[in-house]
Amino acid sequence: MASSDGRPISPHTKNARRLRRNATIPERMLWNRLRGGRLAGLKFRRQQPIGPYIVDFFCHEVALVVEVDGRSHDERGKEDSQREAFLREQQRLQVLRVSNDDVLKETEAVLFAILRAAGKEVV
Repeated sequence: MASSDGRPISPHTKNARRLRRNATIPERMLWNRLRGGRLAGLKFRRQQPIGPYIVDFFCHEVALVVEVDGRSHDERGKEDSQREAFLREQQRLQVLRVSNDDVLKETEAVLFAILRAAGKEVV
């Protein structure tokens, strides 16, 4: 498969596209609130490749990664901590982890937490 300009598409990019198509309900809910600058004008990308990883949501403007963690993360503690160390230490990004349950049940609180992490004033 090639991009519109004829360059081959990397496996990493293909995987990110697959993850976008197969987003969980909490990821879709949060994306609906973040997309198009809907949250305080912050521009987020979803399923964004960064180094060897693909993060759920990324805002370049404030160097913020938002990860939505479900049950699959319960048993991935070591991998998640390595990933987070890479993002924080090597990429100099903030990482905010929120649970699926919080996105589903406490959406406004999650949005306020994102605003705080982005350094935006919360009224």
